[in-house]
Amino acid sequence: MKPGIPKGTRDFSSTQVARRNFIFNTIKHSFELFGFQPIETPSFENSSTLMGKYGEEGDRLIFKILNSGDYLNKVDETLLSEKNSNKVTNQISEKALRYDLTVPFARYVVQHQNEITFPFKRYQIQPVWRADKPQKGRFREFYQCDADVVGSKSLWQEIEFIQLYDAVFSKLNVQGTTIKINNRKILSGIAEVIGAKDKLIDFTVALDKLDKIGKEGVVNEMLAKGIDEEAIKKVQPLFDFTGTNDDKLNSLANMLSESEEGTKGVEELRFVINNIKGLGLQTANLELDVTLARGLNYYTGAIFEVAAPKEVKIGSIGGGGRYDDLTGIFGLKDVSGVGISFGLDRIYLVMEELGLFEDVELPKPKVLFLNFDESESLIKMKAIAELRSNGIKSELYPDVAVSNNQQKKQWKYVDKRAIDFVVTSVENDKFKLKNTQTRKEQLLTIQEIIKFVE
Repeated sequence: MKPGIPKGTRDFSSTQVARRNFIFNTIKHSFELFGFQPIETPSFENSSTLMGKYGEEGDRLIFKILNSGDYLNKVDETLLSEKNSNKVTNQISEKALRYDLTVPFARYVVQHQNEITFPFKRYQIQPVWRADKPQKGRFREFYQCDADVVGSKSLWQEIEFIQLYDAVFSKLNVQGTTIKINNRKILSGIAEVIGAKDKLIDFTVALDKLDKIGKEGVVNEMLAKGIDEEAIKKVQPLFDFTGTNDDKLNSLANMLSESEEGTKGVEELRFVINNIKGLGLQTANLELDVTLARGLNYYTGAIFEVAAPKEVKIGSIGGGGRYDDLTGIFGLKDVSGVGISFGLDRIYLVMEELGLFEDVELPKPKVLFLNFDESESLIKMKAIAELRSNGIKSELYPDVAVSNNQQKKQWKYVDKRAIDFVVTSVENDKFKLKNTQTRKEQLLTIQEIIKFVE
């Protein structure tokens, strides 16, 4: 049987790993530049930690882990005969792979609250898993690169996150990204003024799909969720909301004048947008998108989503928002938080499509010792140890060449890996070093090689 991997997962070649590491390192450097500290959490959590935190759609996409041993032994026979997988799951699975990094972070904050100095700025770069339908830019296993601040209600945090997005994409040379922003209070205000306050989640989940399923699809989904036609008619102007950010803010202010919550959302957005205008951005655009909801239950204020440059057709490459009481689900009340995430895998695809990986090189030895004479191997290995102790990447070609063809194979290896310096032989405690670019050869001691190569 031919081996394979599960759908929605991937193997990564050395080149791909090097490119991914370039993105990781760029994001990590920016996180630390902005004052964030690293943490890590387990790849799986107790099911009770994750379930119920992402809405009905999110819960459906969580990978459950079967209990160890004979997990069916303790399940009631009647329950098994019903063949109801939802009921049985609770009996046979107590753990699940993490769906994102935010809920585990909230659990971490509650569990370690006495060790943390607030406001706490953390970053986390780890894989997450979702039982989603695989497609371009959507995988079942992928990395998230998150940054969050908990313990501060200041809107300057939202402004810093917009600057952080801009800084990272500028360093990656991804020009023309659009940082979309909305506010959950505005969505609540709209639901209130159209008389659909009790259907807020259904309303926002449907509205968030506008760019995927179009106006007709959104209307049909709202109708299916019990939102009446009169309410949908009132909200339809949002489907074609145009103009500058200031134009949109003014329109929303008029629309939501009778909603206290909606008005507060407009004020918060105006503060963020005006200050970003004053500070300026390097390469990104900031756009108020009133249809942006992101479908997650825990956002309470600002909502962010980053769209790739228009020439690349792919989903969002980043997102996040304000969650005023996420830790409350674990018993720690009134700890406000706000955070963003970078979608590494989609960023990779964007950079690949735009041809932005030209300068990323694979790790390779600076000096390769060819292996043409077994009697010289120990001397060469001692020299390699000396070079490595001085921070110079070095290797010995492992197989000794006993024929001309085998020697040619070693030279071909040098050529394919584009190695700069090659040691061919040892003569009177000196090494014959060849510069593969200039073709020049010279006899040098190991100390001379160190100085020459450095």
